[in-house]
Amino acid sequence: MEGTVFDPAGGAGGPTPAGVMAKLRALWRRKWIILGVAVVVVGLSAAHTLRQPKVYSASTSLIIDVMAPRFLDTEVKEVMGEERSNYWFNKEYYATQSEVITSRAVASRVVDKLGLSTDAGFLGLSKVQDEKARVQAMQAADAVGLLQSRIRVVPEKDSRVMNIAVDDEDAQRAALLANEVAGAYMAENLALKLRMTDDARSWLEGRLSELESQSKTSELAVFDFKKDADMLSTSLESRMSIVSERINSFNLHLTEVSTRIAALQARMEAIQKLRKTAADDETWAEALPGAKDGVIQDLRKAYTDARILCAELGERYLPEHPKLLECQGKLAVIRGDFLKSLQNVVRSAETELTEAEAQRKNLVRLLDEAKAEAFQVNKKSIEFDRLKRESDNNQRLYDLVLKRLKDIELSGLLRTSNVRVLDPARPVWTPVKPNVRRNLMMGLVLGVLAGLGMALLLDLLENSVSTQADVEERLGLAFLGVMPRIEGNKAPRERDLYVHREPKSSVAECCRAIRTNLLFMSPDTPFKTLVVTSSGPQEGKSTTCISLGVAMAQSGNRVLLLDTDMRRPRLHRAFGVPNELGISSLVVGEGALEAAVKSTEVPGLFVLPCGPLPPNPAELLHTRAFAELLKQVAGKFDRVILDSPPLNAVADAAVLATQSDGVVLVLKAGKTNRESARRALRSLADVQARMYGAILNDVDLRAPRYGDSYLAYQGYGQYAAEESKDGVAQS
Repeated sequence: MEGTVFDPAGGAGGPTPAGVMAKLRALWRRKWIILGVAVVVVGLSAAHTLRQPKVYSASTSLIIDVMAPRFLDTEVKEVMGEERSNYWFNKEYYATQSEVITSRAVASRVVDKLGLSTDAGFLGLSKVQDEKARVQAMQAADAVGLLQSRIRVVPEKDSRVMNIAVDDEDAQRAALLANEVAGAYMAENLALKLRMTDDARSWLEGRLSELESQSKTSELAVFDFKKDADMLSTSLESRMSIVSERINSFNLHLTEVSTRIAALQARMEAIQKLRKTAADDETWAEALPGAKDGVIQDLRKAYTDARILCAELGERYLPEHPKLLECQGKLAVIRGDFLKSLQNVVRSAETELTEAEAQRKNLVRLLDEAKAEAFQVNKKSIEFDRLKRESDNNQRLYDLVLKRLKDIELSGLLRTSNVRVLDPARPVWTPVKPNVRRNLMMGLVLGVLAGLGMALLLDLLENSVSTQADVEERLGLAFLGVMPRIEGNKAPRERDLYVHREPKSSVAECCRAIRTNLLFMSPDTPFKTLVVTSSGPQEGKSTTCISLGVAMAQSGNRVLLLDTDMRRPRLHRAFGVPNELGISSLVVGEGALEAAVKSTEVPGLFVLPCGPLPPNPAELLHTRAFAELLKQVAGKFDRVILDSPPLNAVADAAVLATQSDGVVLVLKAGKTNRESARRALRSLADVQARMYGAILNDVDLRAPRYGDSYLAYQGYGQYAAEESKDGVAQS
């Protein structure tokens, strides 16, 4: 893995197992805070609980049926409604009853009956010593609302039993109130039923009077109509039947007459035809059907006989012979009578046709009159049916209202209730409030939660870099390792060379681990020049630089330490070398490199002091001469480590970062501010410096926050020392 150019916007995008463990360690580190907060909250809960007055509870059990017991016929229905076998109806019904029990109406009944509005003990005013003040407080108190707040309805599951519980500071009064509330509820329930019955009865009585008047009016209207229509003796149905029979009879006679007229007309047509065909023959009428009657036949025979006789006499006598003349006279008389009889037959046919036509005309007139009368009867029947229907409806409504009124009057006389007391309340001497155990448990839970919240808040407010998770997740840097805290009051020089003088210590082991991590950051192209810097002063940058140089020199490399902190140099004091000739001298061309580089007591480790402090360190580091110097020493040594000033203080470290292979940032555990570290990293990012990672310095391995993260380093030096005493080879 090679070093990378740091991106200040980078960092972990979400929680990691390491971050979670860090949170848990932070909570464990503040366990005493959590415990203290929990103890305080539990103590406050206990104090508050013990100061509360004791409250007792008593309950009355009621059986509530949807319908009251029936003492009357099932046809007599009450006003309140009927029972239904519907789950939702029953659920809503019992919920309604719960509201009625806790209503102000029920509480008012109990307050009025027991005089609770003047009961100082019930109102909680018994401790008021001033009589006047107590009276004023009683007048201002709402006894009904206070009782309402103490009533609880607890329904039994899957049953019709409901418990009425009342809380009070007096156990006996609690039982009394529970029983009285149950009685008041039953009284209120019955009163509600009676009020509804009275209201229904009043309304029905008003409607009954109206319906009675309407019924009488409609009956009189029916009577007047029957009188006007002459229906007192014969009903409209009978009259309609008579008219129908007449119409049928007229239709039948009219058909018969029409048939007869058709026959007579045919007869007259035949007579007219005979007249036209036999106009000169006076005997043409002999062909008529009526001409064959007995009289006409006798006249015809007499006429025939007379003609024969006259013909015989005509042959025998002369025309003027008296016998012939007498015979001819008789013939004429007989002929006249015969023709008159035939003419009477024709007149009879004409008269009969005329009479038949007149009869048909009369039948048509009578039929029209009968139809008109039928229409009139139908019209009257419609009007009569309307009046009769209205009268019947009014009478039916009147009968219905009257029956319902009698039912309500009868049911109103009953004082049955659908509520029964199962178990009356009895005093219970065990208080229900305060619940000491529950309150203490809640206080403990709330105390632990409050302690955890405070611990998390303190962890959130802590803005320092303390762990590997802070380096990797919050700063987004590679973690190179830790530098443990050097215990004891050692001199500064002894602290700087602690790794050299205590090679088997945990500090030395950690330093060697950092060296290994640095070398593996770029195994193919190992770094030559490395800048060691920090975000601010007093973070152990110079000590870390020296310890890192010692560890690299111990691995066989020729290492040069450059003191590029030209404001507060201290490498020369750490190694006890003079500072008259150094980097500032070489940059301005004074002295030689070989003379300026000083050897140290650490084999393979050399140091190039700062030299005289220049007035312009940043400009000096920008010069070509410094770049040539850095290139020159890089060619002579395996590793060159630059001890630079803090990044946030001056710009020298950023300048050096552009001329070296990489940068290592030193962070003091628990002291370096995260925002300060981010500003330093942003300065390095602005110059495109290559970051190798960060070293966490001054880590107290025994601190609880680190847990067993660095347990491997603890005691390793002691273990090695014991092994060396036993003659075992050391690694």
